[in-house]
Amino acid sequence: MKEIKEIVEIYRKIGGFQALHIAEAADVLKEAVENADLRFFSFTANLVATGLREIIAEALRRKLFNVVVTTAGALDHDIAKAEGAKYSPASFDLDDADLAERGYHRLGNLVLKREEYGPYVERFVFKALDLLDKDRVATFELAEHFGKLMPESSILGAAARSGVRVFVPGIVDGAVGTAILTYNDVQRTKRGGRRITIDVLKDEEELRDIVSSARSLAALIVGGGISKHHVIWWAQFKGGLDYVVYVTTATEYDGSLSGARPREAISWGKVKRNAKSVHIMADATLVLPVLLGYL
Repeated sequence: MKEIKEIVEIYRKIGGFQALHIAEAADVLKEAVENADLRFFSFTANLVATGLREIIAEALRRKLFNVVVTTAGALDHDIAKAEGAKYSPASFDLDDADLAERGYHRLGNLVLKREEYGPYVERFVFKALDLLDKDRVATFELAEHFGKLMPESSILGAAARSGVRVFVPGIVDGAVGTAILTYNDVQRTKRGGRRITIDVLKDEEELRDIVSSARSLAALIVGGGISKHHVIWWAQFKGGLDYVVYVTTATEYDGSLSGARPREAISWGKVKRNAKSVHIMADATLVLPVLLGYL
């Protein structure tokens, strides 16, 4: 997109603060896509509740990244939207007690109907598990199975069609995990019912193999928490990331992982000393359309 490239160059000419960091991050990610054979994309669930969902899906369709690490809620929102849930722009200042009375969930300045979240996710998961041909699966296998049943405009749908593995280390921390538990409860009441087991150690074996066989590692890490840590944790076993861009609004003064900058990861061996790295302190809804559009 010519316009996106022009925006990046404007940021470069501004030459200071986060505008400069975005331009530098565009350079690092462009080089990473061209040179790194293992390219992680880590992001948190809240982003999927926004229109970034479709932008992320497009990046996966174009195979800008080949491994995704995300949180359980990312699957929840992706599935709910694929099932027809409507997320409406609202306000951070709404009366939450009133919303609860009216049957709405609020996520920041978005709202959605309560019945379009948990029930939509559970309906899809039950249907998907009925079609699953094995009883023990890793999260990357489950994500691929889900994706084959979802439209290409979804994150899981795009990933499944592009051969991008999606890992969800905290899969029980959301509606999908609860739906799997409930599915097992229902199966116990049926003659011949079966139990679905999530094999998280199989995920770790797969990540170990992926990382160990890579020549160079890159990561775009948006937000923090478990999805961020899982990427940099595994990178240390290959000597650290060669390219890394963090996008976050968290600060480091409290010692949290979410606010830690790339240089802290050097001390752990999670980022190489000579890695090309950029740390952007900004809202991902402002940054990702520019960075991914540029790529």
